Amino acid sequence: IFDGLIRRPHGILLVTGPTGSGKTTTLYAGLDKINSPEKKIITIEDPVEYQLAGVNQIPVRPKIGLSFATGLRHIVRQDPDVIMVGEIRDLETAEIAIQAALTGHLVFSTLHTNDAPSAVTRLQDMGAEAYLVASVLNGVLAQRLVRRICSACRAPYQADPGDLLALGVTDATGVELWSGKGCDDCRGTGYRGRTGIYELFVINEEARGLILSKKPSGVIRRHAIEHGMVSLRDDGWVKARAGVTTVEEILRVTQEDT
Repeated sequence: IFDGLIRRPHGILLVTGPTGSGKTTTLYAGLDKINSPEKKIITIEDPVEYQLAGVNQIPVRPKIGLSFATGLRHIVRQDPDVIMVGEIRDLETAEIAIQAALTGHLVFSTLHTNDAPSAVTRLQDMGAEAYLVASVLNGVLAQRLVRRICSACRAPYQADPGDLLALGVTDATGVELWSGKGCDDCRGTGYRGRTGIYELFVINEEARGLILSKKPSGVIRRHAIEHGMVSLRDDGWVKARAGVTTVEEILRVTQEDT
């Protein structure tokens, strides 16, 4: 589904999550997938984290007055196919990004929100017009990074019933869960490496109607889940059942979402 969103001809795709949740890496992976000699891609970043071949990457430079907003304005004049803005931090940047999407550009950016539907209300809280947000937003991906169970010392374990309940799991009968016991390979932590858990909110016509009528994020969230959005915690539970991570780890990275 995410693949389809990054190939749309225009509109805005947002990736949300706290600092250090891998948002930029996800956007880079998306740009890398659609990058081709016939596509003009320009980014404005703070800072440029990786060099992407064939992509014009501009670093934000406040000392010379080059902010996300001024850089974005400059980029739009060059008429690229795809624009990536490191982060939408204020109304000015949001409005230029929306305008770019309305005039046929595909815009990728990030926001700091706890879940995917909250991105809508965050833009409106900044002062972006509801009808504009409704017309340009294609989708929002919320993500977190969780630690992977160390493959050298992983073993079955019993998760705390209270933790399972907190995760929304009422019956874990017959489900085998794993954790790392701690070894030299993982320096005694039981974890080695990281992976992502995701929540993808694809904006359909009904969702546009909810955005237009300025419904609160809780209402938008319920609608999204009813229409198939898998929540961060549910995606985490899938990965815990698959032996990739632990229930405790899922709760740790999603505790602010309750």
